[in-house]
Amino acid sequence: MEDGDKKMKKLIGLLAICFIFCLSALAQHGEHAGGVARPEVGGGRQNIPAHGPARVKSPHAAEENRNFSEKAGHPNAPHVDAGGRWVGHDTGRNDPHYRLDHPWEHGHFTGGIGRGHVWRLGGGGPSRFWFGGFYFSVAPYDFGYCNDWLWDSDDIVIYDDPDHIGWYLAYNVRLGTYVHVQYLGM
Repeated sequence: MEDGDKKMKKLIGLLAICFIFCLSALAQHGEHAGGVARPEVGGGRQNIPAHGPARVKSPHAAEENRNFSEKAGHPNAPHVDAGGRWVGHDTGRNDPHYRLDHPWEHGHFTGGIGRGHVWRLGGGGPSRFWFGGFYFSVAPYDFGYCNDWLWDSDDIVIYDDPDHIGWYLAYNVRLGTYVHVQYLGM
């Protein structure tokens, strides 16, 4: 019986050590994934914004050569912070870069908008790209903000732009950046 008791105590001790390591790993999970810090911008599906930006109430003047990197490690492009703040969406309705003579010229996008609709880019480039049989183009002013997009494989999410009539916002899931896009039809 004494050998059985010793073996049982060793087993309980081993289980206790395993339990402590598991608790430690679980405690880190909220802040870190797999021991690696979660990125504050982009980084995959866990950081897709719950909704698009709010309408701008106090617009800022549109600046040429603007710096969007408001914090170390953030991209110098319009982006969405992990907290859901749309950095760079602050120029309001009168921004001349997003004025269209014929808004909705090709109709409205009907494929699904927002976090629950992730689309895989199927090809093209900023002037004309597609996914799921839908075609879009990036606003010429935003071309420089999507140089690192993978036009044949990145996942994007489309959001309504509440300030710029005729435009949507395409959010790149991998990078956490976004650009203004116009729907070209099917």
